[in-house]
Amino acid sequence: MSQTHASSSTSIANPDMVIKNLSSDYGQIVSILLQERFLTKEQIEYAARIRSKIHSSKSLLTVIIELGYINNEQIRDLVGTNLSNVRVGDLLVELGLISEADLRAGLDIQSKEKRKRKLGEILIDHQFVEEKKLIEVLSLQLKIPIVEPEFTAIDREIFSTASSKLYDKHHFIPIRVEDQSVLVAFADPLDRRDLDEASQFFGKKIVPAIASKKSIQTAIQQMKPKSMSKGFSDMDVSSPIDIVNSIILAAIEEKNVSDIHFEPLQDRLRVRFRMDGVLIHHKDLPLKPISGITSRIKIMCEADITEKRRHQGGRIFFEHDGRNIDLRVSFYVTVHGEKIVMRILNRQAELLSINDIGMFPRMFDKFRIDALDCPSGVVIVTGPTGSGKTTTVYSCINYLNKPDTSIITAEEPVEYIIDGISQCSINPKINLTFEETLRHIVRQDPDVIVIGEIRDTFSAEVAVQAALTGHKVLTTFHTEDSIGGLIRLLNMDIDAFLISSTVVCVLAQRLLRKVCPICARPYQITPEEILRLGYIANEIKDAEFIKGRGCSECRHTGYKGRIAVFELLTLNENVRDGLLAQKTSHQIRKISIESTGLVTLLEDGIVKAASGFTTIDETLRCLPRLQKPRPVVELRRLLGV
Repeated sequence: MSQTHASSSTSIANPDMVIKNLSSDYGQIVSILLQERFLTKEQIEYAARIRSKIHSSKSLLTVIIELGYINNEQIRDLVGTNLSNVRVGDLLVELGLISEADLRAGLDIQSKEKRKRKLGEILIDHQFVEEKKLIEVLSLQLKIPIVEPEFTAIDREIFSTASSKLYDKHHFIPIRVEDQSVLVAFADPLDRRDLDEASQFFGKKIVPAIASKKSIQTAIQQMKPKSMSKGFSDMDVSSPIDIVNSIILAAIEEKNVSDIHFEPLQDRLRVRFRMDGVLIHHKDLPLKPISGITSRIKIMCEADITEKRRHQGGRIFFEHDGRNIDLRVSFYVTVHGEKIVMRILNRQAELLSINDIGMFPRMFDKFRIDALDCPSGVVIVTGPTGSGKTTTVYSCINYLNKPDTSIITAEEPVEYIIDGISQCSINPKINLTFEETLRHIVRQDPDVIVIGEIRDTFSAEVAVQAALTGHKVLTTFHTEDSIGGLIRLLNMDIDAFLISSTVVCVLAQRLLRKVCPICARPYQITPEEILRLGYIANEIKDAEFIKGRGCSECRHTGYKGRIAVFELLTLNENVRDGLLAQKTSHQIRKISIESTGLVTLLEDGIVKAASGFTTIDETLRCLPRLQKPRPVVELRRLLGV
C-alpha cells in the first residue's frame, strides 16, 4: 500500500495519531468527522475560508453546521465514542459554547486559586457558560445520560444505603436499581473520589449519570426527614446581626454594588449583588437563620416585624468608616418567604458634575442651553429603574444651584443631601404624602421645583401647572425612550396643548457597562452583530471596537464601571405640532430626527462602543432598537465626536 493511499484510508494502522495530527488544524470533532468520512477535506477548507472572510468569532464546527454539512444530532451519534480523551475546555470552544479568550480566562483563574477547582465549575461561576450546556457536553463526551434528580422519583430504600451527609459531601445521589445495577447521578462523573465512594456503598455495578449540583442538592433535601437540619453548619454559629452586617459590609467594600438581594428559595437563602447593573452571586445561606435575618433587617429599618403577609419598605443608616451609608429597603412577600432588596444610596462617587455625566459635546450643549438655561418649563429624565435618572437630576440641580436661585424638592426618599437646597423626604407614615407636599411646594416661592418622580396624574398636573406659572421643574419618569415620556403624559389625561406648552425637554437614558481598561483588546465586529444593529458593512467600516478579555481586576467579566447613553428630545415647533396633531410615537420620532437632530439611545450607544467606552454586546443587550441607525460617520458629526 502506498503512503498516499495509507494516509487517506480509514483502515490505517494508528487512527489516533492521524486524528491528533488533523486536530491541530481543524479541531478534535471536525477531525473525527473527517476521519469517519462524514465530511470531506474540501468542505472543511471551504468552511475555514468562509470563517476567515467574515472575521467570525464562531468555531469552525459551528460554521460547518450552519453550512448544512452536518447537524448536531449527527455529531452526537457519530463522534461520541471518540471524545473520551478530549479536554472539556477544548470541546466547549470547538462547539462554539465559549470563546478561546473565555477558556484562557478560566484557566488563568484556575491557576491563581489556592483551592484548585475544576475548570467547568469556574466557567459556570464566572458565567462563561451555562451549567446546562456544560452538562450536555459532558454527557456527549462521557456517553452517560442526563438526569434531574429533583424531578425524578428516587428509590427511598436505595437512598437509605448511605447517609445524606455523604451525598452532600461528594455531590451524588442514587436514583434507582436498573438491571441489577444502581443508577447514580453525579455532579462531576470525572471525580474519581466520588466514584469510589459510590462504589463502596452500591458495589461495582453502578451506572453513572450526570446532573447539576443544584438539582442533586435539592433532591437530597427532599429525601431528608423534615426534622433534619439542612447543612451549612458553619453558618449556624453566626448570629443574624453578624450575618447581615457582614453582607452589607461586603457590598459596600465592593464599590460598584448598587443593590443587595436576599432571595428565599425552596432549599436556601440566596444572596446576590447587583454590580455594574448585572446580578452576581455572592453566597448561599441555610434556611435556619432566614427568619432571624429578616427580623434583624426589619428592626434596622423600623418595619413591622410581626407583619409577614404584606409588602413593606424602610430605610437604614449604616455607619461605616466614619460615614453613614443610606440603604433603602423593600420587603416583598413570596411563596418561600419575604424577599428583601437593599438599594445603596448616598455614594459620593455617583454625585457627578453635569460635565461628567457622559454626554457627547453637541448633545451636552443643546441640553444645557435649550433645557437647563431655559427660565421655565418641565425637564423630564426618563428610563427604567437603575438607569441613573436620579444621578442625572442631581447633576442638573448642582448646575442650577446658585446663590440667587431657590430650589425646593419633594422626593421619596432624599437620596443625596446638597447644601443650599430645601429638600423634603416624603413619609406616608406621618401623612407627609406627595399630594400634601406638592400642594405646599409652590407657596415656598421657588425658582426651581424638583419632583422626585411623576407617578400619577396628580403629580403630572402639579408639574405642568408649576411650569405654566413660570417655574422650572425637574422630574423623572419611567418610560422606554424620550418619545414615550410624552405618550405617558397623554395617557395620564394631560392635555396635549399643556404638554406642548410646558415640556421643554425629555432626556432618556440607560447605563451600559464600560470595558475594563486593564484587559481591553481590539475586537472585530461580526456580520451577525452588524445585521442585528441594522447596518450594512460600509455604514460601520470606520468604527474601531474593543472588548475586555477578562482579568482579576474586573472579576473576569471584561467590564468595570458604567457609562450612560442618552437620547435628547427638545420640543421645537415641529414636534409640538406633531403632538397637538396626535401623531404616533414613530412619526414624532421621525420629526424629531429630521428637525431637532435627535440621536436615539441605540445610536448614542453605537458611537460610545465605536469610541471604546463599551461593547457592541452591551449596546445590543440594553438598548431599544426602534428603527435603523444612521451611519457611524454621520452620528459622530451630529454628536460632535
